[in-house]
Amino acid sequence: MYTIDFPTYVSYIEIVDTYVGKEGSVNKRGEATRRRIREKACLLFAEKGFKEVTMKDICEITGLSRGGLYGHYENTKQIFKEIVDEMMNSQDEEFRSKMRLGLSAVHILDDILKRYQEEMIDREGSLSTAIYEYFSIKENAAGENALYRQYLASFDTWKSFLQYGIDRKEFYPVDIPAVFDLIIFSYQGVRMYSRLMPVSREVPERMMKEIRNLLVRKE
Repeated sequence: MYTIDFPTYVSYIEIVDTYVGKEGSVNKRGEATRRRIREKACLLFAEKGFKEVTMKDICEITGLSRGGLYGHYENTKQIFKEIVDEMMNSQDEEFRSKMRLGLSAVHILDDILKRYQEEMIDREGSLSTAIYEYFSIKENAAGENALYRQYLASFDTWKSFLQYGIDRKEFYPVDIPAVFDLIIFSYQGVRMYSRLMPVSREVPERMMKEIRNLLVRKE
């Protein structure tokens, strides 16, 4: 599974193409192809980082011709941006759909933390190097910081969820910005270091346990 290095709660998984009837089938096939391109490109970005991946590499891994690939995407920057945007949007919807259903905040949190424990030591699925390289490119770094916008979007999602737990008396009335920063930077830190040195499973387990203790009210 492939994740960006903001905690996202959702992973970028391969989506199976499905078609219903003839109406709109061309658009459905086009979007299915774009999804397949993004999913396969994640393999390359996780392995090689952002800068080393070429459109030729993506042609080879997807089996598409040069014309077939360029019919959907102009360059690797466009592909990577869509990957990041899609995963951030999916995170927001995942949280909000569970909150709309009125699910227990503790159950949602436990699911999230369990997922994060696995992601934090998943070297193969980490896009940390690609994220760093992509947002370090001059045109991406110019003007308003794009990575900071992602940070703020992730904060808005987590703020809503943490307040949801507080309002339901399941979480302590914590300092929400501080808890969010604790989660995001501990997550990112372990993911980065796991690519540089051995990190045991106990490291993220201990960290996630303490975050849970900080949030969840004792009965």
